[in-house]
Amino acid sequence: MDPETTERPDLTLTLDREGVITDVAPSGSFKDEALDSWRGRSWGETIPGGAGRIAHAMKASLDSGESQCFRVRQQFPSGRELSVEYTTVSLGENEGLVAIGRSLESVSDLQSRLLATEKARMQDFWRMRDMESRYRALLDTSSEAVALVRAATLRVIEANALAARALGLTPGAVFLPDLAARDRQRLEAALDLVRSQGRAPSIVLRLHDRTRWTLQASFVPRDSDGIYLLRMSVLDGAPDAPRDVCDYEQMLFRFPDALLIADRNGAIIKANPAFLDLVQAGDESAVLGQNLGRWLSFPGEDFPAILGHVQARGAARMLRCNIESELGALRQVDVTAVADRSRRARYIGLLLREANAPDARAGQREVAFELGDLAGGLSPPRDSLEAVVRASVETIEIRYIEEALAKSGGNRTLAAKRLGLSRQTLHVKLNRYKLDHG
Repeated sequence: MDPETTERPDLTLTLDREGVITDVAPSGSFKDEALDSWRGRSWGETIPGGAGRIAHAMKASLDSGESQCFRVRQQFPSGRELSVEYTTVSLGENEGLVAIGRSLESVSDLQSRLLATEKARMQDFWRMRDMESRYRALLDTSSEAVALVRAATLRVIEANALAARALGLTPGAVFLPDLAARDRQRLEAALDLVRSQGRAPSIVLRLHDRTRWTLQASFVPRDSDGIYLLRMSVLDGAPDAPRDVCDYEQMLFRFPDALLIADRNGAIIKANPAFLDLVQAGDESAVLGQNLGRWLSFPGEDFPAILGHVQARGAARMLRCNIESELGALRQVDVTAVADRSRRARYIGLLLREANAPDARAGQREVAFELGDLAGGLSPPRDSLEAVVRASVETIEIRYIEEALAKSGGNRTLAAKRLGLSRQTLHVKLNRYKLDHG
């Protein structure tokens, strides 16, 4: 064995059978210690409180001839103490022992560095979590449509709410699959340029609805592949943009029944406030990109079944489904669905209306009658308990809405604040219950 690669002990003590040190051989790390003063002293005297352990280890080694290994706090002539691991070896009959010591200071230092590294790693983790939260907040508040796209496949990794709503860019979707050949060539040339040079001038793309968008791209290398960061904004006053047309998107947004648009995989790319109210979601960003199956529950039609109906017939009408809200409320809805095109639909539009929803005021009278019958000991009506509970909730909602509007002088904004609702949600409820207020 190469002596240069052999690990040498830090301390080698030669002891007689009584435990008296007869010789000391230190390594270079202890050359400044006056270890010659140990000669002639009992080994146990150099280890505070360790005399018993020393005597036990020596006796075991001398009696059995086997080596003993233990750790002690060794005190040196300078006064410092270090953890040392000793191995005692018997020299034979009528002979003493050799105690080979290895300092554990390096091990303690390694453990301390390991703990410091783990602490730094956790700090980095939480710092990255904080950065990710800020990045997502910045992404969702951007006035541009922003998407991260995998360079090899041009599939969307992540997109903000505007990109999902306006361009249908949801995770896993192909980036702008319906571009005309000329615009496709312009896009590919820009992406090749930004990948080779790191930057490229912005380009203008004409989408399938004839709107024009500017696109700016940057490239983030990652291993053998990379990611494109794509930012898009619509051109104001595009020369071919239709003018003086009905704002149909705003009309759909104000529709009193739940309305949403999903891709063929069920990912939601647009939802109106009535749908948010139906599933008890606070904001549209909470549902964008989520799969509709998250709220559809059995028994009832699921999204693949709805998609199958649409692909087979071009549309589906009055399919009965169960919707379970974020707070666990279960409602039956009738779904009408239609695809964006007759063959191989890309997007599905769905209209959800509560099944057998009674007029709110009629429901109020019906609940009062039912409760009166039950209080009088009459047999309960045939309507299900679920319908009774739903009508009761609607009655209570109507009363609170009317009281809030009365106290606010008919001001819907103030009434919404009193009720803890958004103004749009209050508008939806007013339409649903046919409450004619200003």
